[in-house]
Amino acid sequence: MTLNYAVKVHQTKKNFFNAIKVISTSLISGAIALELWNIYALFSDLSVPTILEPVFWLGRFAVTIHLVEAIIAAAYAPSRQKTPIVYGTYTFFVGTVGLLELFDQEDE
Repeated sequence: MTLNYAVKVHQTKKNFFNAIKVISTSLISGAIALELWNIYALFSDLSVPTILEPVFWLGRFAVTIHLVEAIIAAAYAPSRQKTPIVYGTYTFFVGTVGLLELFDQEDE
């Protein structure tokens, strides 16, 4: 009974991580696109709706946190037989899940 439960928990964790990866990649890509639009508008003397200002700040915060996670992942990747730049980029887009996967390999 406990083995069956452990398999279900592992599968649920895997499905949850996959959903987070898709959502995180989409949101980080969207935040980057919004920031590029904001920069373009700034240089083109276009106005960006002020209601989007909190969205821009939230996106900047998320991108900064993901960048820190990517740097950590790139630093620890060689000790887990991973290519630093590849795993850092992967972690930048998927976020904390990438770090969890990297450090979870230590237990195996």
